[in-house]
Amino acid sequence: MSVKGPVDATVTRARNATETVVADTFTMRGRGRIRRTAPWLGWSAWLLAAASLTLVFELFIVRDDALSATDKAGFLLGNLPSLALATVGAVVISRRPGNIIGWLCCAIGLTQILAGFGGHSAQAALADDPDLGPGWVVLYELGELCWELSWALLALLLLLFPTSRLPSRRWRPAAWAAVAVLVLAAFSGPFLPGPPAPGLPPNPIAIPPLAGLLKLAYGTAGFVLAGLILAALVSLIVRFRRATGVERQQLKWFAYGTALLLLLPVTALVGAELPGLAGNLISAAIFSALPVAIGIAVLRYRLYDIDRLVNRTVVYGLLTVLLAGLYAGLVFALSQLLNPADQQSALAVAASTLAVAALFQPARRRIQAVVDRRFNRRKYDAAKTVEAFSIRLRDEVDLDALTAELLVVVDQTIQPTRASLWLRPSAPDVRRTTP
Repeated sequence: MSVKGPVDATVTRARNATETVVADTFTMRGRGRIRRTAPWLGWSAWLLAAASLTLVFELFIVRDDALSATDKAGFLLGNLPSLALATVGAVVISRRPGNIIGWLCCAIGLTQILAGFGGHSAQAALADDPDLGPGWVVLYELGELCWELSWALLALLLLLFPTSRLPSRRWRPAAWAAVAVLVLAAFSGPFLPGPPAPGLPPNPIAIPPLAGLLKLAYGTAGFVLAGLILAALVSLIVRFRRATGVERQQLKWFAYGTALLLLLPVTALVGAELPGLAGNLISAAIFSALPVAIGIAVLRYRLYDIDRLVNRTVVYGLLTVLLAGLYAGLVFALSQLLNPADQQSALAVAASTLAVAALFQPARRRIQAVVDRRFNRRKYDAAKTVEAFSIRLRDEVDLDALTAELLVVVDQTIQPTRASLWLRPSAPDVRRTTP
């Protein structure tokens, strides 16, 4: 009797099990190695971004005598959002190295800071000093390239946010378009012949025989980039309409950070009236809110607070506009009545201030109710249902009716998948009797 067949099968199974164990071991080791090295890579990129910002500031800003101290400080504040984006990327990489959003944030922040080597300050410094060698012109070209690459990376971030995956397979051409922009810009822009900017020497690494092809590739990259950014924004809208649960809350954080950018025209007008760097500081804070919102969304820190934050922002925004308009109108009207000669009256200002202060709480409660009724209908309806049940509770004495009505109220307000009510039976009335 031969046992070769069963023995061979047993050996084969043992070999397959051994290979599986070895593969899993190497996979776990690879993941552990990535988890150990990812934070170092992320914070190394952050250090490179901070060092690059310091170098740009020292080379092109500090040495420019035409810039005042306020302008120099404003340059640093203007780069604060890029450094914030790199910081958020490094934190996300440290916590979730497998999430590509952190790597993209770090890359975008770094490339935007490196773009300072190709900015207006660098152009002015190179034009004023013709003795600078061709290496500075190459550095200027690379700075301009980094600015273009940052926009392509931003479009890729919008396509992949927040799950690190595309909304569907139909968006694969958009992702390939982002890669195409990166490749075309990298292999065309730095090699274009001629001066990279007015007043600068010719590009030392230009390839004149390929001038026509390089210009065509560079123009194609710009055209594709414009369409890519538009497609990325559309993908966010499509993803938000389909999202539920955690993903929807993450997209709300991103939308909130983006909506704050709409305040920039207002802050520009207000900042023009404020002394010093107050306007630049406000603008930098608004720009930095978007990276912070991305970090909160990806790390899922206090994720569901976004609904309350949006609610409070809308309420206090409307309240500020209403009270500011009322204050200006009262000051103008009272000044006309009390001092029509020069239309200035300290009494009008004081009376307007007191009136606005008195109207603050009533106006806030009224606006809060309107906002809840319009934008948070579920909470408004739940409050109304509980209030109506409390009124009926005063007159109802039937326990069965109260039980049924309480279950209905719970279903309407909390909307659980299942609800039941258990009432502990009352203890029997035990009385001691004497024989």
